[in-house]
Amino acid sequence: MLKLFKHMKKIYGVVLLLIIALVVVQVICDLSMPNYLQKILSQASIITTLRENGMLTDELLSNAQHEIIMSGVYMGLLALSSVVSTIILCFLSAKFAANFSYGVREAVYKKVENFSLAEIDKFSTASLITRSTNDITQVQMVINMVLRMAFAAPVYAIYGIIKAVQIQGAAKLSTIVIVAIVALVCLVITIFAIVLPKFNMIQKLTDRLNLVTRENLTGLRVVRASNAQKEEEDKFMEANNNITKTNIFVNRIFSLFTPGMQIIMNYASLLILWVGAYLVFEKTDLISQSNMISSIFTFQQVTMFIVMGFMQLTMIVVLVPRAVVSGNRINEILESDTLINDPLKEATITDSNRGTIEFKNVDFSYGEADEPVLSNINFKINKGETLAIIGGTGSGKTSLVNLMVRFYDATKGEVLVDGVNVKDLKQNDLRAIIGYVPQKAVLFSGTIRSNLAFGRPNLTDDDISYAIDIAQASEFIDKIGYDAPVAQGGTNFSGGQKQRLCIARAVIKKPEILIFDDSFSALDLKTDQKLREALAQKIKGTTNVIVAQRIGTILHADKIIVLDNGKVVGYGNHKELLKNCQVYQEIAYSQLSKEELENA
Repeated sequence: MLKLFKHMKKIYGVVLLLIIALVVVQVICDLSMPNYLQKILSQASIITTLRENGMLTDELLSNAQHEIIMSGVYMGLLALSSVVSTIILCFLSAKFAANFSYGVREAVYKKVENFSLAEIDKFSTASLITRSTNDITQVQMVINMVLRMAFAAPVYAIYGIIKAVQIQGAAKLSTIVIVAIVALVCLVITIFAIVLPKFNMIQKLTDRLNLVTRENLTGLRVVRASNAQKEEEDKFMEANNNITKTNIFVNRIFSLFTPGMQIIMNYASLLILWVGAYLVFEKTDLISQSNMISSIFTFQQVTMFIVMGFMQLTMIVVLVPRAVVSGNRINEILESDTLINDPLKEATITDSNRGTIEFKNVDFSYGEADEPVLSNINFKINKGETLAIIGGTGSGKTSLVNLMVRFYDATKGEVLVDGVNVKDLKQNDLRAIIGYVPQKAVLFSGTIRSNLAFGRPNLTDDDISYAIDIAQASEFIDKIGYDAPVAQGGTNFSGGQKQRLCIARAVIKKPEILIFDDSFSALDLKTDQKLREALAQKIKGTTNVIVAQRIGTILHADKIIVLDNGKVVGYGNHKELLKNCQVYQEIAYSQLSKEELENA
């Protein structure tokens, strides 16, 4: 977990030193007060003894009262200093912990932003959310408490022991303190050994709970349409019960700590008074007895500070393991090796290769899968051409376009964009020349304008008009305006409207290459045709890659790739494939009649 501190800003090193200084001031103030308390008790005992024996004079009374008053004043000043330093300490420690978590949260977010889809799959979205929120909050809470106690606890213990040794009769009373400390440490070790394995389990169960909740909320329509509420409720209750039972177990074990600590401290106080009583009776004169009484009460106060110091240390020992578990989970993200990285030196793109895409002997598989998703893919399309990709479900169509955008890297072979291997291009530069429309329409909360600005910052109304005209979205956007609100996930728009907005977002970039990953499936045939005509007329020179299920969408493509089980089983135009490719024929004849296909 200590590795996380490298994300702390340098200025907070100064804050940390100031916190340590405040802790020292606080401890010195607290442990100096028993000295003045001893003086007050001693003077009060002497006055009482002298008065009972008729030996009290006005001068002795005046001196004793002055000593008592000054000791009280000093105690008041020390108490005030302790309170002020404690307030400042709490403020600084809270600010330190909050800013530390801010830095870690920022680092985690930036790291996740650079993850490829492979890393996202490895951690899972639910786990990434838990690590970015719950785990960082756990670390923040513990750091806040540690800053207030970790420095103070050893100072309390060491300085308290030094003070205790200087008190009269400390040699015979110190054994009680040692026994109390040993008992406290044994209590903590026992609790620690029981609950430590549960901390990692709690975080994993939190991941599971987030996963179940997220799945249920995301697929709410499917759940209700399938009348599967009971099954989802059972799944949620199982995850909820597991994390609840684990938390109850941990909290029950922790609940033993406070009464155990109080028993130890109370018995320590009782034994100090008990042994102290014998020490008082050993004194022969009243003055010595009075001094011994004040020493015993002072020793008791100092003992409480010593025990409190060790108690704080043990509380830290109890709290830190959970933070260590959370810190390690966060560190797994920060130190994970990203599979897709920018090159040290970017390749140069020549104008003659602009807008081209080429695959050379490309194989691809997910993770450590035994079978590749794509095998021996070879093709090339030139600037301004339209490439269509068709095939059955699971044939590898989306995987193919993911390699173009470099969401994944090819396992074998080369993927060339603009004549350059995509691994030799910076990811930002590669995606700047590509307009990508994913299979699932994704909109973000905000407005239509802010969603289109993802494709082109500082866009104008003319830019929006240009893009929505091509995307065939003018009919509904003109009615509501460019600044109409968009709900999270675009839930206030229909599937076709969301898809057209996503197409407009890609088109507005005016990219060299446009990739449509089954993006026309939510559109009716008429809108599909108008959109393709607009693309052909208004953005000539742009290379188009269209993944589709409908033959009607790809009839006029320059090149068509037919995939089957990750292999290219057909490559050519519509007429060539209709004659030579059996898989293409089966797809085509299942959708259109023979006359429609021949006249296309």
